[in-house]
Amino acid sequence: MMKTWKRMTLAAIVGVTAWGSVLAGTGLESVSAAPNAVPSYEVKFSARPEAVLTPDRQVRPEVIQQLGVSSTPLAIGVAYFDTDDLALNEQGWNVRFRKKADKNNYELTFKKRYPIINGDIDAALTLANKEGFDSSDDNYEAEIDWGYSRQTLSFSNEKKVSVNMAGPQLPSEQVMLSHLLDKLPGKLNKWSAPNWGKQMLSQSRSYGPVVFDRYEGQWQGVKMTLEVWPIRNSSGTGTEDFIEVSFKTADRNVATRLRAELLELLESNGWLLPGDDLKTQLILERY
Repeated sequence: MMKTWKRMTLAAIVGVTAWGSVLAGTGLESVSAAPNAVPSYEVKFSARPEAVLTPDRQVRPEVIQQLGVSSTPLAIGVAYFDTDDLALNEQGWNVRFRKKADKNNYELTFKKRYPIINGDIDAALTLANKEGFDSSDDNYEAEIDWGYSRQTLSFSNEKKVSVNMAGPQLPSEQVMLSHLLDKLPGKLNKWSAPNWGKQMLSQSRSYGPVVFDRYEGQWQGVKMTLEVWPIRNSSGTGTEDFIEVSFKTADRNVATRLRAELLELLESNGWLLPGDDLKTQLILERY
């Protein structure tokens, strides 16, 4: 399904380019619009669980030291919502419900993704602009997810719901869905037809929950994060650990430079797991 919306996105980019040429040829003036959004960057790599974790699933001391993260993790509970046939994901939308152990609120995130083809970030930003995600919209945060060999542009709308409880536990599926429907943003609701988002979300179910550990710290002047996700294995007989190492920055040049340094660090220590497996996609496929 991920391939389907990638093909749709590529076709849209080609179509937009062709239509622009037609307008130019006829002398028609295009309607002025807000500039493209300016994204921040999240660089992320997968790591080998057997190299990063001890036999009892603790992060090895040398990993903690070299990445500059705390030895005490934060527990976070998360679930994703979609229909049985992943209709939201098919259109590039992810809906997430999350609870951090140290926070007294639920985090509801509605995210639209655009694949970046052949490294052409501007093409993805331009397509997103034409679909309503531009620099004037302060309800969504634009970000480039930059992995081992793939980049993805995302626009995230985050809502919060206060709750008087600690811990990473999530409420019932019915309660989560009620909150999500209550906070449903307009862009998702009107995505392909009036009330499309509400209809799809009303038919959705929970994928998860998963409670993962996040280790945070500072590395080379940026916030470094190491996450350990116990995700159901492909056979459904147990779980397997998915390890993600990442940092965020608003500066593209910093992202480029530190990405190369982080990649070298992971490779030289034998920690890197080459590839671009997305934990969200694994959860949607396995739960």
